[in-house]
Amino acid sequence: MMAALSAAAAADIRVVEEIAAKVNGDIITRGELDEQRRELEMFLRQEKHLKGIELTEAEQEEAKNFLRDKIDQLLMVQKAKDLNISVDGEIAKHLAEMQMMAKITDPEKFHDYIRDNAGIPFEEYKQKMTNEALWHQLIGQEVGSRILIPEPELRKYYDEHPAEFVRKAQVFLSQILISTEGKTPEQADAAEKKAKEISARARKGEKFTDLVAAYSDDKETANTGGQLPPREKGMSLQPIEEFAFKEKKGAVSEPIKIAAGFVILRIDERYEAGPASFDEEKERIQQVLAEPLLETKVRTYLTKLRLEAFLEVKEGYVDTGAAPGKDTHWHDIAQLKPQTTTKEEVAATHKRHKHILFVPIPGTTYTKGTTPNIDTSKLGERKAAAAAETPEAPATAAPPTTPDAPATPAAPPVNQ
Repeated sequence: MMAALSAAAAADIRVVEEIAAKVNGDIITRGELDEQRRELEMFLRQEKHLKGIELTEAEQEEAKNFLRDKIDQLLMVQKAKDLNISVDGEIAKHLAEMQMMAKITDPEKFHDYIRDNAGIPFEEYKQKMTNEALWHQLIGQEVGSRILIPEPELRKYYDEHPAEFVRKAQVFLSQILISTEGKTPEQADAAEKKAKEISARARKGEKFTDLVAAYSDDKETANTGGQLPPREKGMSLQPIEEFAFKEKKGAVSEPIKIAAGFVILRIDERYEAGPASFDEEKERIQQVLAEPLLETKVRTYLTKLRLEAFLEVKEGYVDTGAAPGKDTHWHDIAQLKPQTTTKEEVAATHKRHKHILFVPIPGTTYTKGTTPNIDTSKLGERKAAAAAETPEAPATAAPPTTPDAPATPAAPPVNQ
């Protein structure tokens, strides 16, 4: 009898999640914080190779800010939505590029690919990308754009650090690839004729990016106007090298035979070896000098958001970024949401993160569990100067098919 009653009682029990904090209309649960701790431990073991007392101390130090970081993230996403900041186009483009690089045409199979590599469902992965993009846009708009480094300070840094601005000869190219892979000799001849016709049209003044979009068989670079990573001397086949480092900016080549077929190149920009000019490096110097100021200003901005927010933190949990003077204790529990909620309710609002997939945002860096670093190169709304550095490739991107290197698809990395 007792066993039967116990079984019946057990069947009627509902598993609940404890709410650690309420942030305006959103919640943070104990389960989310516990999951973040497990991810941190895995990261410290696998990536930092920590163990024993070192592991414990590192975990305890990082864990102090778990709730702070969660509150930061919710406040930023909420504020970005209030300001009607939209990143939908950016996210759609990035996902399309990922799908193309993975060479998967079926959307459902691409969703499976993301789930298998990221350890989380596609929609959750997409939402994570969206949230991170919103953070970066919000901070750039509301904080970064207000950081102005006076030009005399920029020039002073340039004059005092000459070794930082010495560069090798470098060229930036765009391409149209007419493939001959898997084609008969007759088809290859037709491809060469087609390449010559396209080259002639480009030389007569037709817009190169339009010709790329219409004819290039390398779909990865076709989405970016045919742009290739920057090249230094000695990195290319001899015919490409002779064209790239001899002709002037804007020149279009005759078709050049490579392993994949015929490539038509345009010189987008070229830099000679030697010191880069101040104007070329001004934006990078702006980033260097603004970076130390940004973290403090972001923290100040997040404090302001806290002061404006409805924020309740349950006893036993600590927000290390709490705004001075703001009372965030639990109040009148009977009139607020219950302190616990079902797992089903939690799942409907906040997905559980089994593995955190690093989502690159162009021009930014982000370490798991922290407020993201923002690219300050555009701060102060200065006119963009020519880039003098080799731009970093997105973390999830495979190298495009270049005139002497075929593309290799890469699965999105999982940041544990």
